[in-house]
Amino acid sequence: MSYTKVDLGDCIHIDALYTIHYFEYTNRFYFPGETHDFWEFVCVDKGSVDICMNDTELTLKKGEIAFHQPGEFHKVSTYGQIAPNLIVISFQSESPLMDFFRGRILKINQKEQALLGDILIEAGHLFSSSLSDPYLTQMKKKDSAPLGSEQLIRIYLEQFLIHLIRRYSVSEVLPEESSIKNTAEMFKRVTAYMEAHISQQLTIEQICWDNLIGRTQLQKIFQQEAGTGIIDYFSKLKIDAAKHMIRDGRLNFTQIADQLGYSSIYYFSRQFKKITGMSPSDYASSVKAIVEKGLG
Repeated sequence: MSYTKVDLGDCIHIDALYTIHYFEYTNRFYFPGETHDFWEFVCVDKGSVDICMNDTELTLKKGEIAFHQPGEFHKVSTYGQIAPNLIVISFQSESPLMDFFRGRILKINQKEQALLGDILIEAGHLFSSSLSDPYLTQMKKKDSAPLGSEQLIRIYLEQFLIHLIRRYSVSEVLPEESSIKNTAEMFKRVTAYMEAHISQQLTIEQICWDNLIGRTQLQKIFQQEAGTGIIDYFSKLKIDAAKHMIRDGRLNFTQIADQLGYSSIYYFSRQFKKITGMSPSDYASSVKAIVEKGLG
């Protein structure tokens, strides 16, 4: 038998990577702005942020992503806003299809959010540089990193961009979205329920009862969608809320612990360190240092 090869082409190719960042800003951060000759996008993971795209100023909300084309002036500020979490990735691509993103404000879905999560995970494996420093201009690689981290970052980023273009260019639901629709909707419903009850001490039984779902099914959904257990996910939600409150600066640690339903400041501090790797006071100091650097 004689076989004919099939050459596989690229519709989008990432030529180089400049930065990958995950920022946890306070509600009074200001970055005066810059221009550069490569692409950059900013995606709001939590809260909201004011951005500038050349002469256009707008507010970017949770789940929204803005693309800055090469040569475009852009800046960011959080004054008066809820302390936001942002994903910022800058890269070089000469692919003509990148024209799709010029001046675009889009909203990501769960699949695209997962791809961004994969990028951040691999970036943590690959780079020794902090992903939370907004003034970092050179990412330094670790002496040893898992096999394929660089390639996976490029593949995930290309997949992310292609997925956005396909979803916004066709009206029908993509097959992979259709297949996970019911699971994704239940996950979204339960996480929204937990966010609404963030000040309580929920049990798995109570979550199942209030959402009319079996324990085994719920555990399976959270392992599939979040890669973690239900209570662990709820604990992380609480600590994320605590981090926002710390950055907001209106409550002390005891008030935060009380508002989030912790039995004591000691238990709150222990859980905070378990999940973040630092104490609440250490976290507050690190955030303050970044703010003072930006205002100095």
